[in-house]
Amino acid sequence: MSKDGPHLARLAEYTEVMIRGETFEQFGAVCLRTGSQGRIEILLVTTRETRRWTIPKGWPIKGLKPHEVAEREAWEEAGVKGRAKKRPLGYYTYLKTLADGNKAPTMVEVHLLAVDKVSDKFPEYRERTIEWMSPVEAATRVEEPELKGLLVALETRPAA
Repeated sequence: MSKDGPHLARLAEYTEVMIRGETFEQFGAVCLRTGSQGRIEILLVTTRETRRWTIPKGWPIKGLKPHEVAEREAWEEAGVKGRAKKRPLGYYTYLKTLADGNKAPTMVEVHLLAVDKVSDKFPEYRERTIEWMSPVEAATRVEEPELKGLLVALETRPAA
């Protein structure tokens, strides 16, 4: 919960906008790997401005499919490479703070990305913190209820 109230209470102000379909769209990656004890680990990153925990995500990119955008964002924001599933894992909504300070409801299409390679240096490594953790720990750190649900559901997923 933030100082501005619970996530859903802040989104409620934008209900009519969302019903009209006037939301922004982004694509994100839930980056996962098998940890040292054979359990799934999820990678979270901090946002650049508010330092909140989230998943790598970004705006559509002309010429790239949604899962390809998720792969690119995972590299740029977290330094991981891997293959994202074409079929979305799910969706979540949040309020994106725009450059002018206004907020806009944004729907994120989330893709699972199996991590093959992790690098210490990547385009945004000086601007973000990254951390691997269990799906349940990741769910406690993110703010958005729908994203929490997607992450917790991965706890029972068999390690690949």
